Amino acid sequence: MNPIPAETLVEALRWRYATKQFDPFRVIPEATWAALEDALVLTPSSYGLQPWKFLVIQDAALRERLVPCSWGQRQVADASHLVVMIVQKRVSPQHVDRFLDRISQTRGVPVESLAGYRNMMVKDVVEGERSKASTEWASRQAYIALGNFMTCAALLGVDTCPMEGFDADRYDEILELAPQGWTTAVLCPAGYRAATDKYASLPKVRFPKSEMIERR
Repeated sequence: MNPIPAETLVEALRWRYATKQFDPFRVIPEATWAALEDALVLTPSSYGLQPWKFLVIQDAALRERLVPCSWGQRQVADASHLVVMIVQKRVSPQHVDRFLDRISQTRGVPVESLAGYRNMMVKDVVEGERSKASTEWASRQAYIALGNFMTCAALLGVDTCPMEGFDADRYDEILELAPQGWTTAVLCPAGYRAATDKYASLPKVRFPKSEMIERR
């Protein structure tokens, strides 16, 4: 792999912002979107458990229904793509076993050889102290995916807007998530900024690096 120049990364991060107005007529090219979906799937997670799914909401009528549940924010309807990041409310032993089967298939190792790893995960996120805040733990994993998605999008010249301003219960109801044991963690519309979005030209406001980075 050939690494990109360091300045390319920093330039992309300076270019991106939480887009308030998307151009509803501009659509992310198919190949670009496919790469962004790959970026979501390739996101790291604790233990590698991936306690998430990424709903790509394409139905225009459904997206309009979600606007009132999103504090009236039009990004969910006007962006080229809407990603709803959902997480498991509780991590089950079955999910752990499904993950171990995937390891076995991908790496060609007997699933029995992973018994120690299984025991460690079950004692932690299924039965241990962490299991008492399972939804919160899974949501933190989703935020890793969110950050990864936004950075990759910026590198591809795609705008995004991370969104916590929504009614999760209504999202869960409309998307019929609760019966399946899922809940909405965070949203991320993606597309291209509208020419009328005044926030696109505003300079970023960040504390100085000297205050934010501490070396010990």
